[in-house]
Amino acid sequence: MIHVYHKGTDANQPTLVLFHGTGGNEQDLLPLAELLAPGASVLGIRGNVLENGMPRYFRRLAEGVFDEEDLIFRTHELKQFLDVAAAQYGFDADNLVAVGYSNGANIAGSLLFHYGNLFRSAVLLHPMVPLRGLAIPSLNGVSVFIGAGTNDPLIRAEETRDLEQLLQGAGAEVTSHWGNQGHRLSAAEAEAARDWLNRNSK
Repeated sequence: MIHVYHKGTDANQPTLVLFHGTGGNEQDLLPLAELLAPGASVLGIRGNVLENGMPRYFRRLAEGVFDEEDLIFRTHELKQFLDVAAAQYGFDADNLVAVGYSNGANIAGSLLFHYGNLFRSAVLLHPMVPLRGLAIPSLNGVSVFIGAGTNDPLIRAEETRDLEQLLQGAGAEVTSHWGNQGHRLSAAEAEAARDWLNRNSK
């Protein structure tokens, strides 16, 4: 998978795994990673699917309607890539933090739904429920930050609350931050995620 890896200056920090939104690339969330955890190692991954020339992590049938078969396939593909990358770059596969926006937040959520504590923490910015009716493995010990918009035109508030409940039901500790910037990632949301991550890294 096309990716970028930057080795950090602080070996005690987790490695941040970055998942961009539709039309983004492996570089998109590097400035956000620097804000969230200066000095941390960073792995940015480009989605392997193209939609009208725009990179994504999995196909969709329509706006908000996921191709679930492809989502599951791509989730397993990403897990295999993370295993390979950990061996290649020498980062601790047991000390990862997912950072995903929109489509990237959905694939990060799917990785949690399939692999449980693959990530120690996850920052999910404007996510949806990746899959319903799935037996989610234990998420005990996993902390999740959800950034949501009260006026997000793509994601209803009920969708966000469903995701909260599914994650909490599997044992995750969930913190949600609600803004009013629509589907956009705002500075206030990024700063709230940074403060949350600082508290959870202690």
